[in-house]
Amino acid sequence: MQIQVNHDHNIVGGESLQNYVENLMTDALHNFKDQVTRVEVHVADENGQKGGDDDMRCTMEVRLRGLKPFAVTHRDKNIHAAIDGAADRVTRSVRKTVQKRREI
Repeated sequence: MQIQVNHDHNIVGGESLQNYVENLMTDALHNFKDQVTRVEVHVADENGQKGGDDDMRCTMEVRLRGLKPFAVTHRDKNIHAAIDGAADRVTRSVRKTVQKRREI
């Protein structure tokens, strides 16, 4: 499973953000590691220097083997909360998709 992290110029990224996302997604999708081929994570501060509630956005695009990619977005007050929220949504979506696939 490949994990790619992208961020806008308002987010201080670096190795610590990359490691945080990789560890989180590896743990969250461990049960589906054979089905998930790639996760692209995009984090952004929508208001930049202005600040504001829920202005941190995390969008995750997931590619499952043999299926079209899908994306989820979560907004929150800080970047880690936005990433965590998006990871929860991805995990639920992947679990649901894999279960439906097994029922066919």
